[in-house]
Amino acid sequence: MPSFENLLILTIIAVLAPLLLGLVPRLRIPSVVLEIVAGVIVGPSVLGLVRVDSAVQVVALLGLAFLLFLAGLEVDLNRLRGSLLRLALLGYVVSLAVGLLAGFSFGAAGWVLDPLLIAVALSATSLGLVVPVLKDAGREEEAMGQTTIAASSVADFAAVVLLSLLFSVSGGSAGGRVVSLIVFVAFVAAIGIAVALAGRSMRLGDLFLRLQDTTAEIRVRAAVVLLVAFVVLAEGFGLESILGAFLAGAVVGVIDRDSTTHPHFRTKLDAIGYGFLIPVFFVASGVQLDLSGLLEAPSALLRVPLFLLALLLVRGIPALLYKRSLGTRSSLAAGLLQATSLPFLVAASQIGVAIGLMTPVTAAALVCAGLLSVLLFPAAALALLRGPRSTTAAEGRHRRHRGGAAEAT
Repeated sequence: MPSFENLLILTIIAVLAPLLLGLVPRLRIPSVVLEIVAGVIVGPSVLGLVRVDSAVQVVALLGLAFLLFLAGLEVDLNRLRGSLLRLALLGYVVSLAVGLLAGFSFGAAGWVLDPLLIAVALSATSLGLVVPVLKDAGREEEAMGQTTIAASSVADFAAVVLLSLLFSVSGGSAGGRVVSLIVFVAFVAAIGIAVALAGRSMRLGDLFLRLQDTTAEIRVRAAVVLLVAFVVLAEGFGLESILGAFLAGAVVGVIDRDSTTHPHFRTKLDAIGYGFLIPVFFVASGVQLDLSGLLEAPSALLRVPLFLLALLLVRGIPALLYKRSLGTRSSLAAGLLQATSLPFLVAASQIGVAIGLMTPVTAAALVCAGLLSVLLFPAAALALLRGPRSTTAAEGRHRRHRGGAAEAT
């Protein structure tokens, strides 16, 4: 029988972290930062009170899967079209180009064995952290918010695909993984279409409606089945489980467009993820963080600010593409938000260590840089967004048109 003592300590930390932030409202930091820091403190690097045993490992793995599932759920495919999609794709290409330059620089310093791994790791944006910031600022539905969300969605999706395609723990040739990816996506599309068609059945729809808010929680169970099925399917094709989890969330998001008959469905999914599984994953990630190795030498510690600068450049420079349509201030804010990344950095660093392309010290520095990005960049973006709102060219023409019409009348 596995012991649950370590898991107990991690769940206690998961409860105390948001409570502490609630008691000290001036301490405006995401709870994920506090969870990882607490994990470092109770882990081998400081107090040595907790280790990642089988029970913690299983729950943490489920937490990572659910984190990527909820990230995929955030992707709104209806908004990713036209000029907005082209701009987001161009921005991601720029991110990869800048990321490769950073990766080769870090490779020359002997910090990483594969520059492309660093480029992919730095190219993602934490969509789950960006959207709340835009909502708090009241910019989610504006041009600036829509552009940032579109760019973040493309970055998240592309980074997950590239990480799974190029750096899978299961190994295999890149060509073989490309074929596997194509077949896997075809399977995902077929399953998504089958589920969508089944959902149109009036009899099945009535049955789901009757059982959704009972102890059966049929919609939640169906979503979990889809998540686990896609994870198993991805692993069966030699791809990373995070890709299956992300696509499961995206498929559920597409199918669940009309939530009028089940308004609490996504709240229940958030409760499972953020209420239990995901906090355990982050605390466990802190426990496994090699902070002692990072602090042993100044040269190792220097990696943290350099990775943070690289993160800002890799995801911030593409925001220059928005300057013409959004203005300087909004573009700077978008760049800061796009450079906010942590969950994907944690996942990418763990995979990098597992396949031997990244040392635990480098992984710790990368995660610490992500922690700092979550602490610094959204706060700086909010400060810019609280300033006077810049008028885009389109908004300016619209206002001039309305003014001319008013004078004509």
